[in-house]
Amino acid sequence: MEVKTTLPISEGRKKIFKIAEEVQKPSTYYTLTEKGKPKVVVMSAEEFESWQETIEIKREFPDLKKDIKKIDKAVETGDYKKWATLDDIMAKYGYIATNKND
Repeated sequence: MEVKTTLPISEGRKKIFKIAEEVQKPSTYYTLTEKGKPKVVVMSAEEFESWQETIEIKREFPDLKKDIKKIDKAVETGDYKKWATLDDIMAKYGYIATNKND
């Protein structure tokens, strides 16, 4: 459940330590307002980092859902077996994988 609390910045300033504790709960954040308009959002550092990672992934893989469907189909049909392995790619660039058991 997402918990959003809206407060004026002046009230938020008085309760900053309580707010810092509250936002540690998953999906909890505060919107602080100035003259009734949203000015800033306070959330846990962990939640912020998670959002940043999500944005980065969406930027790097804009068609991720489509790519996953394509891979799922390749696994179902066995087409993935035609794909290059890590050893193939390493060999292409002059690297030779060694067996750690030797």
